[in-house]
Amino acid sequence: MALCSSSTSPELKCCCFDNLRGKNPSFNQPNQFLRIGDCYSNKGRVQVQASSQLSGHLEGSFMEKKRLQEPLSHRKLEFVRTLLIDNYDSYTYNIYQELSTINGVPPVVVRNDEWTWRDICRYLYEENAFDNIVISPGPGSPACPEDIGICLRVLLECWDVPILGVCLGHQALGYVHGADIVHAPEPVHGRLSEIEHNGDRLFHDIPSGQNSGFKVVRYHSLIIDADSLPKELIPIAWSNSADGFSYLGTLQSGEIPDAYESQSRQKILLSDISTQIKNGSYRHSIYSNRMRREVLMGAESLLLREITRTSRSVNNSDELGREALRPRQLFCDLGDRRFGIQHSRRFEIQRSSIGVKCLKLTWRKFDHLASTVGGARNIFCELFGNNKAENTFWLDSSSTEKGRARFSFMGGKGGSLWKQVTFRLSDQSDVKFTSGGHLLIEDAEGSIERAYLEEGFFDFLDKELLSFHHEKKDYEGLPFDFYGGYIGYIGYNLKVECGAASNHHKSRTPDACFFFADNVVVIDHLYDDVYILSLNEENTPMSTWLDATEQKLIGLRASSTRQLEEQNLHAPTVSRNKSAFISEVSRGDYVNNVENCLKYIKDGESYELCLTTQLRKRIGEIDSLGLYLHLREKNPAPYAAWLSFSKEDLCICCSSPERFLRLDKNDLLEAKPIKGTIARGSTPEEDEQLKLQLQYSEKDQAENLMIVDLLRNDLGRVCEPGSVHVPNLMNVESYATVHTMVSTICGKKHSNVSAVNCVRAAFPGGSMTGAPKLRSMEILESIESCSRGIYSGSIGYFSYNRTFDLNIVIRTVVIHEGEASIGAGGAIVALSNPEDEYEEMILKSSAPAKAVMYFD
Repeated sequence: MALCSSSTSPELKCCCFDNLRGKNPSFNQPNQFLRIGDCYSNKGRVQVQASSQLSGHLEGSFMEKKRLQEPLSHRKLEFVRTLLIDNYDSYTYNIYQELSTINGVPPVVVRNDEWTWRDICRYLYEENAFDNIVISPGPGSPACPEDIGICLRVLLECWDVPILGVCLGHQALGYVHGADIVHAPEPVHGRLSEIEHNGDRLFHDIPSGQNSGFKVVRYHSLIIDADSLPKELIPIAWSNSADGFSYLGTLQSGEIPDAYESQSRQKILLSDISTQIKNGSYRHSIYSNRMRREVLMGAESLLLREITRTSRSVNNSDELGREALRPRQLFCDLGDRRFGIQHSRRFEIQRSSIGVKCLKLTWRKFDHLASTVGGARNIFCELFGNNKAENTFWLDSSSTEKGRARFSFMGGKGGSLWKQVTFRLSDQSDVKFTSGGHLLIEDAEGSIERAYLEEGFFDFLDKELLSFHHEKKDYEGLPFDFYGGYIGYIGYNLKVECGAASNHHKSRTPDACFFFADNVVVIDHLYDDVYILSLNEENTPMSTWLDATEQKLIGLRASSTRQLEEQNLHAPTVSRNKSAFISEVSRGDYVNNVENCLKYIKDGESYELCLTTQLRKRIGEIDSLGLYLHLREKNPAPYAAWLSFSKEDLCICCSSPERFLRLDKNDLLEAKPIKGTIARGSTPEEDEQLKLQLQYSEKDQAENLMIVDLLRNDLGRVCEPGSVHVPNLMNVESYATVHTMVSTICGKKHSNVSAVNCVRAAFPGGSMTGAPKLRSMEILESIESCSRGIYSGSIGYFSYNRTFDLNIVIRTVVIHEGEASIGAGGAIVALSNPEDEYEEMILKSSAPAKAVMYFD
């Protein structure tokens, strides 16, 4: 990562820090600074802070209380107005979050091809709308116009505006001054390195050199060639390309306690050095050492031009009041751009034209009942297992140890509000899809309604949820967040409704399929309680379903039913179809695909690509529910699921260990991405050794850290400034067949963002795409040979009270029209070995594949 800033001093300077998301010891800082980026420790977040001495009159939001007592005429502005130019990156909204907190007002985000040069000039010079500019990271190279957009012209011509560049912005600054952009000695993404600098006061209290105890996380494939620097660019910081450290291993060794100490709020200061330049005290001894510096990480650009802009300090209360209103008015005029999409007001809650349905919830609780009637499995089979369990759902927390999950939700075709909605994206002759598509709705009576949705499925679902009116008192006392509503799946191809340009492959299955569940059975695995819920429209007769279900639960004969099921499940079977699963690509082709991914990473197009493929097998008549019961027994998972859509000839048997995203009743968002997987050992000793191998693997830690940054970015688009945090980083969780590395990212949802648009901002899950997300999905579309379909999408619920909980569809068997398919893959990073990546893909598919082979 790079930071570059320019000061409004008589000698305009641009300070660039290439490829750093740094961890640094604490020290005193002036009041004026911009804080950019977050990093992590085993104790929480570490804030990375960059100071830009703007023009003396601009200050951050951390101002001493005593200043509030100053005469009004002496006060400075209490906000900084930033234009944040997004280079289609997945770190931009981490910067957005920090700038929102520090500046006192959110920045305005525009993509690098969204505004014309006339727009830039209008807002900067005619409207005086911004105090500074931040240029985000991004994929590609500044030498490619499509990658850098308008940023080069901004750097060339906006010499009188303070500019902060990050990663690609740093490279762009070098490029516009004539420096060469070349491949780094090796791509370095999500990995730790030591930093050496020239000792200038710019780096006050920042250790330098080998064994200094200071390390940073780097993200870059390209660098500025230090030998090509023009005289306007002066190098000031470097990193050794050969060093590399295990993130957790470094923490364990205690080498860098300060560098990861979140409580001390460490900072990197980019202080103003113009005074030194003018009085001749600035030291240029760095030139004599250039040859031993392997990778340039920081440079200053000194443009000796007079600044024409004047101070904006205000001298009376009227002016202060008017100026204080400008950022908010500007923010409204330009639109809320958290989603990085023009006209993004459509992402905000709109209620005026929505018809309202008043829903009434009734429920009953049965204490400590679950185990006495055979547990979740027996309850589902007895209540919903008839007729091959057609048109049923089961969000199944089959792995509840260590608090991973607590509740299971199940149900079937039932009450007057029940319906099934099925959505398919439109076909296009040029194999590119828009977000529009065909919706089919079938109600409980079998009536069918069809419609074409120009705005797509997410827009439909958003309007549906916003149309429900409810009373909170109806569900007071319930310890869970789903009280009825939509349960089903979102297919991977719906990425075209979330910013992706196109789908090159059409899904064989519907792109989304949901039940509206008005009757639900809930099992609390912690307390062994059972709840039954029924949802009706207000002023309509109550359903008899509660009474009927209560009688069935009480009448269950658990012991005899369990014994019968165990006999059926474990009875010897003779497979009539001995054929194995066939991969869409051969081993050689998959290895070649990994190598292609590595080339893209080397060229800076991505720093992580989640490559996948599909394994398929033709099957005859198969007991789909029996298959799922077998899978959940052999490979229990906290976010497992069973879905049966009989009209689509579709059953989904999912044993996912990964949560995509949850929104609870307190508007708290949580994501739990998995990156890093290794097989379990055959002995306790081998198992523990393999677990430690995963935990201290530099490659797996890099994978995980990069996806954490991506999820922080996605949540940053919809969360309140300063609320996004990482309570758990790189924890290793153990399951029946694998160990996995899991992190947790949380944030507080912004009040004007709907539940569905939280999903739209983050879908597909970053652990299934790579980063930067949009460019990575584009690359993967060109490499993968078929649609992912349901795999890589999400299964879960959207409750009528606008909470949701969704998984990532992995470790899943999709049974559709006589075929079983399994998706599998892994994250490709610069450290990946192609043969190892193929073996990891096979490992991840083994549990569901064995379940199918057992039953077929």
